[in-house]
Amino acid sequence: MEIRTERLLLRQWREDDKVPFAALNHDPVVMEWFPSTLTGEQSDAMADRHSELLRQRGWGLWATERLDTHQFIGFIGLSTPTWHVDGLTPCVEIGWRLAAAHWGHGFAPEGASAVLDLAFREVLLPNDEVVSFTTERNAKSRRVMEKIGLTLRPERSFDHPMTPGWAGERHVVYAIDRPTWAARVAR
Repeated sequence: MEIRTERLLLRQWREDDKVPFAALNHDPVVMEWFPSTLTGEQSDAMADRHSELLRQRGWGLWATERLDTHQFIGFIGLSTPTWHVDGLTPCVEIGWRLAAAHWGHGFAPEGASAVLDLAFREVLLPNDEVVSFTTERNAKSRRVMEKIGLTLRPERSFDHPMTPGWAGERHVVYAIDRPTWAARVAR
């Protein structure tokens, strides 16, 4: 399954995505709100996992390219955390990671809005909602969450179980449920 927007193609991963994906995963600017950058091997393994999940489920974290240049710029899509947090998991999370050169052009909200529509139309969602979360100080991702219609849920904030002791361990949660999404689409 592919998703096409006005300026983006969200598609299956290709072997030639791995070099630019490794570069963005190793960029300290892109990875500022993660505990560390990734090695090339870690990045390749991540791309392979995303590719396999797309094959298995038909949805996931799609490789994202610009339609005007056909350049791979990162990923946008849906995932299901493998760890547990009371009041949050199981869940379907919407997320994105784009190369810094492509920030500030509206690509993340454009792609994420299309993914959100697909999620509510075609994915079986636990609690009939889509969530997104990030470390508290990641203002850029929080802005994208708000632009696509998600609302801050302060009562669901949590310490990320995969990052104990990290300065960014505390995460905020944004969510949108089906009735809110449907009302937004109907406008």
